[in-house]
Amino acid sequence: MTGDDEADGQAPALSEAQLAIMRVVWDRGEATVAEVWKALAAERTLARNTVLTMMTRLEEKGWLRRTAEGRAFRYAAAQPREQVLGGLVGRLLDTAFGGSTEGLILTLLKERGVSRDEAKRIRKLIDEARKTEKE
Repeated sequence: MTGDDEADGQAPALSEAQLAIMRVVWDRGEATVAEVWKALAAERTLARNTVLTMMTRLEEKGWLRRTAEGRAFRYAAAQPREQVLGGLVGRLLDTAFGGSTEGLILTLLKERGVSRDEAKRIRKLIDEARKTEKE
């Protein structure tokens, strides 16, 4: 998201660390700071207070909402994963690839590759998109 996101009604952009927190919350549906910290600490060294601060800021920026649960808070995503990731990919497509879906896909295939199962699922999605386009 650009610096104008708040002005146009969208939540401000997510950093890599904030996106990692959001993934944990999306995967679980809702989570406490301790649950997010444990999930992230399994991957890298991270202080619990850092997670608390980041989650508080994510709530302030409109990415998370919280409800009291005893002495802790449970956090849930304020926006669905698909909507947020779709926006991120759309901005990447526009800014890095000049709107070229082909350029994005070719780069992904060249840099990351796909498994046989992923290729089947992608082919099915392409076929479904073509079918919808013809209707």
